[in-house]
Amino acid sequence: MVEPEGQRLPGTARIRRGDDIRTVLRRGIRSRTLTLDVYILRVPSRPQPRVGWVVPKLGNGSVARNRLKRRLREIGRTRVLGALSARGVGVDVLVRVRTSAYRATYRQLEEELMSVVDGTW
Repeated sequence: MVEPEGQRLPGTARIRRGDDIRTVLRRGIRSRTLTLDVYILRVPSRPQPRVGWVVPKLGNGSVARNRLKRRLREIGRTRVLGALSARGVGVDVLVRVRTSAYRATYRQLEEELMSVVDGTW
């Protein structure tokens, strides 16, 4: 299924390069929740926020892993980018899942991620 253009996460709003991911992991501020490790790195030179995900298998199959990635991508698109864009903050947010994230509901993932994003800035 192809999403309409306005509902996609823009490529410029994603952290995709390995170097960028390593930079956020090394220099970012880490906040841990029950299901997620969230790294936030302020980047004043970047006009818009970016989000990225690290979703290891952790003993789960591809169906569960892809479902989790879709949930996190949607939360990033609808909530995280909107909240950070409204503040005019140039930051990189990298979400790394923990084993318990595979059992979490969409609402739980959303609440945990937004509590970190709202609490950090």
